[in-house]
Amino acid sequence: MPAPIELVCPAGSLPALKTAVDHGADCVYLGFKDATNARNFTGLNFDPPQMREGVAYAHARGRKVLLALNTYPQADNWPSWTQAIDRAAEFGVDALILADPGLMDYATRTHPQLRLHLSVQGSATSYEAINWYAERFDIRRAVLPRVLSLPQVAHVVANTAVEIEVFGFGGLCVMVEGRCALSAYATGESPNCNGACSPGKHVRWEETPKGMETRLNGILIDRFADGERAGYPTLCKGRFEVNDETYYALEEPTSLNTLELLPELARIGIRAIKIEGRQRSPAYVAQVTQVWRAALDKLAAGGADAFSVLPGWMAELNKVSEGQSHTLGAYYRPWK
Repeated sequence: MPAPIELVCPAGSLPALKTAVDHGADCVYLGFKDATNARNFTGLNFDPPQMREGVAYAHARGRKVLLALNTYPQADNWPSWTQAIDRAAEFGVDALILADPGLMDYATRTHPQLRLHLSVQGSATSYEAINWYAERFDIRRAVLPRVLSLPQVAHVVANTAVEIEVFGFGGLCVMVEGRCALSAYATGESPNCNGACSPGKHVRWEETPKGMETRLNGILIDRFADGERAGYPTLCKGRFEVNDETYYALEEPTSLNTLELLPELARIGIRAIKIEGRQRSPAYVAQVTQVWRAALDKLAAGGADAFSVLPGWMAELNKVSEGQSHTLGAYYRPWK
């Protein structure tokens, strides 16, 4: 029998971690309160005491903790990232999620007992790339970027011994997994070095006679009518005037939802499903984790051939989807 698919859920805070564990996550992933992780926002993430408590809470219930150190250090701040690896080893996390080969080298030399996962930020879309990381740094799992079709994912799985993790639910990005040229161009800060797309210090909400306006470093991203929810301003999901028409010119707000693909993901040998959303609330974590736990349990009980998606599951997930709509993203390409 193939190994069961692990459910990997976001923990942007200690309450979110406990919520994920309590609602059925097999693993939680989290980060420190600094630029070493790709969700470096005020009010998110863990200081050392919270990390100790979170690891203890998860381990006491038989769950795993994965630490995201998935940004890229620079020459002048290298010690901050290596110290984060040292703390991870001290706190007993179950795996490090890394993107930078230099950090992988440091981890394998300094803490050989640490299990290493290749972050989606590493942008490894082929089995050749994944096998290269495995040969040199003993990478045990790789998280695939959300740009591959399902047949392409199957091709990767069939040609590597490394466990493969894919995104199952959550926000999408038009860039290459966090390497946002738009945000870096507008703010001068790269998400993959500073840890945040649309950093909070550059974000402004302002009431105007025309409505609520959101700006990123002075650039008008969107304008909202009275009663319309003003979302967080990111350039890719802004509404812009193009040829006298105002619309979502780059990307419509929608969430990836692969629930209906779960039987096929199981057949091809996917080892883990990741839920996006460390910046989301514990209520979001509870709702999504609960649905995916029920779906994975149903899959395990009846097998892929007997699996079907319950309408109630989709209704619950749509409530927390961007734009209250969902897509299969790159996984489903009927024209190919």
